[in-house]
Amino acid sequence: MAQETTYTEDNIRSLDWKEHIRMRPGMYIGKLGDGTSQDDGIYILIKEVIDNSIDEFVMNAGKTIEISVKNTSVTIRDYGRGIPLGKVVDVVSKMNTGGKYDSKAFKKSVGLNGVGTKAVNALSSQFRVQSIRDGQTVFAEFEKGNLIEKGAPEASSQRKGTRVSFTPDPSIFANYKFRNEYVIKMIKNYVYLNTGLTIVFNGEKYFSENGLKDLLEENINYEDKAYPIIHLKEDDIELAMTHSKTQYSEEYHSFVNGQHTTQGGTHQVAFREALVKTIREFFGKNFEASDVRKSIVGAISIKVMEPVFESQTKTKLGSTEMGGGLPTVRTFINDFVKRQLDNYLHKNPESAEQIQRKILQAERERKELSGVRKLARERAKKANLHNKKLRDCRVHLGDLKKDNRLDTTLFITEGDSASGSITKSRNVNTQAVFSLKGKPLNSYGMSKKVVYENEEFNLLQAALNIEESLENLRYNNIVIATDADVDGMHIRLLLITFFLQFFPEVIKEGHLFILETPLFRVRNKKETIYCYSEDEKKQAIEKLTGKPEITRFKGLGEISPNEFVHFIGENIRLDPVMLDKEMSIDKLLEFYMGKNTPDRQKFIIENLKVELDLIEE
Repeated sequence: MAQETTYTEDNIRSLDWKEHIRMRPGMYIGKLGDGTSQDDGIYILIKEVIDNSIDEFVMNAGKTIEISVKNTSVTIRDYGRGIPLGKVVDVVSKMNTGGKYDSKAFKKSVGLNGVGTKAVNALSSQFRVQSIRDGQTVFAEFEKGNLIEKGAPEASSQRKGTRVSFTPDPSIFANYKFRNEYVIKMIKNYVYLNTGLTIVFNGEKYFSENGLKDLLEENINYEDKAYPIIHLKEDDIELAMTHSKTQYSEEYHSFVNGQHTTQGGTHQVAFREALVKTIREFFGKNFEASDVRKSIVGAISIKVMEPVFESQTKTKLGSTEMGGGLPTVRTFINDFVKRQLDNYLHKNPESAEQIQRKILQAERERKELSGVRKLARERAKKANLHNKKLRDCRVHLGDLKKDNRLDTTLFITEGDSASGSITKSRNVNTQAVFSLKGKPLNSYGMSKKVVYENEEFNLLQAALNIEESLENLRYNNIVIATDADVDGMHIRLLLITFFLQFFPEVIKEGHLFILETPLFRVRNKKETIYCYSEDEKKQAIEKLTGKPEITRFKGLGEISPNEFVHFIGENIRLDPVMLDKEMSIDKLLEFYMGKNTPDRQKFIIENLKVELDLIEE
């Protein structure tokens, strides 16, 4: 008979604010991570502090924000009104304390719950806040949320505002490293959404004159636009859109009160609906919604009174009301799009003609693919039922809440031995495995039809659920896991080509990674060190006494599941696949995947010799 568990007053425990944040950081900043992914916690910490400075700008207080990231430390300085001097400690260490509860002071703020800077404070090994206002300054210093020192008010000739410095706690964010590319992307979004704002990052200035139009100009190459970007704007709403000449699926950048809602929400749904409705009415034809939206690249920003988000990290809007006596979000956006877009199309018949061409082209392609697509979906459904290619995780098998999607990972690997090792060593709650059979097809220059006709591509598309858009992407991290040899690199290139050709937004939005696995194992009787480079191997040999045993891993299948668990767990090393905005996707694919050219041969000779020498050792 099972022993009865006692449940008394002794089992009840009250945590103070910092203990709760440190024990359950995911509730406040989403996933932790090490800085490899743009939604890792260390970037959320930066965002939470910047959000306060942005709110000052929105209230016409301070047009410049200075940000410095050096090694593991961050400093953010604004020139807003400055925190009231008597409340400097409270606003960063007392829950439910802040000016944003006063709607007169912060009418359309990003953060409304007084949690942001408290989370940064609690999750930082060092945290310092300083306020300058009324000719005086006050500072306070913390360690892991504990107040260490509070300065008395002193006279100051500095410009008013707030300075926050912090170092994320390495005991929570293990082996973390800031990637400037992700910080810069965040900064650019802030200036796009706040024209007139200047952000200085590590000495470089960022500024936008045209708002969301500049955002799309940054994200879509000039040669790939089917027509000039449509840019519409009124109080509390801004919209920019065009169609891509080459992209197949939909791509959206949506924002609420300056917050990048990467998972969309009610405003993004309303925009997609309003776009279809307006286009149908303008042309007087009942086009299929998917044909209207195919290849669309759009950005929408709205401002809402006291928005309701579906999580503390504010990645998805849940509000249905605009507030302030305005209609619902859906009605507000629909009225704006109907009025402004219809007016624009009447004034710009050339753009209207290009939109109609894109819709008719999408219609023809859909009809041509209808039979193939139906057969492919049936094949994918049957394959998933028999679990031939995909070993799913519990998040998608219904055993865990869908809220865990930010933590989900799909490993794409090749060969039975490699997929077997990963499958046996993975975290079954959040990590899934998709097994390739041999090398994938080189899809460069092919039409979308190949995605449905090729079994590997069809099943991969179905596993990811990205046929039309990323809105319901099933895995936050898509990880290519191949051997560290020439064949493995070729497979990586072929898979990257597949995503660039048909689903470039997977890469643009930071979802695609390469799994780094150790090249060497150096060990003696007491210690084992896994090395990812020649330099790490040399350091390990120097560290271990005697003559350590050195093993060169030539394939993932050679690594036992007991060892593999170390490489895909907490210490996983991922290399993000990023696009160079200076080169169009067409030119990129043509250079690497087109016919052999002297330029590519020269590039390979100059850039891969060292890496190939290492592989052949």
